[in-house]
Amino acid sequence: MSKVSLYIPKINDYWYEEKILSDSSTMSYNSGYNVSYFGYHYDTGCIDFPKDKWNEKYDKRNNNHKVYFAYLKNNETGDFVGTVGYHFDEKSNRYECSIIIESIYRGLGFAKTGLSLLCDVAKANGIDELYDSFEINRGNTLNLFKNLGFEVVESLTWKKFDVDVSGVVVRKRL
Repeated sequence: MSKVSLYIPKINDYWYEEKILSDSSTMSYNSGYNVSYFGYHYDTGCIDFPKDKWNEKYDKRNNNHKVYFAYLKNNETGDFVGTVGYHFDEKSNRYECSIIIESIYRGLGFAKTGLSLLCDVAKANGIDELYDSFEINRGNTLNLFKNLGFEVVESLTWKKFDVDVSGVVVRKRL
């Protein structure tokens, strides 16, 4: 039996996403970037997800074949442990994936299983490739993606807290 399963959240489940997006320990990897979008907190990486935005997000996720989003559910306890998803990015003309594991559940194998399940869904939905990008110093993240067959296809530099940091773009052919 798999450690986790994919769970498509109902709108009344969005409390969990609001919880993890507001948890500075979970979102610390996301802090310090010069980005501009609703609710982003530069200092913590947290993202506001108030209840009045839930319907809009729910509709966007569930009425667009270029978007997939699921919670990761611990099969032993029934608790949510994170999120996975993909979306088509018009600017880069490719499918970008994402995975967030709640900080208290990191290092327990949920990420590997969750990302593998996401790749299976993407392939079943006719997607040929998935991409992601992250800082190279997130060694566990890089190892996770490589262990699942992703390859580094590009090196980049970003500003984080106004300092240059090295990053990579990874891709998996499905």
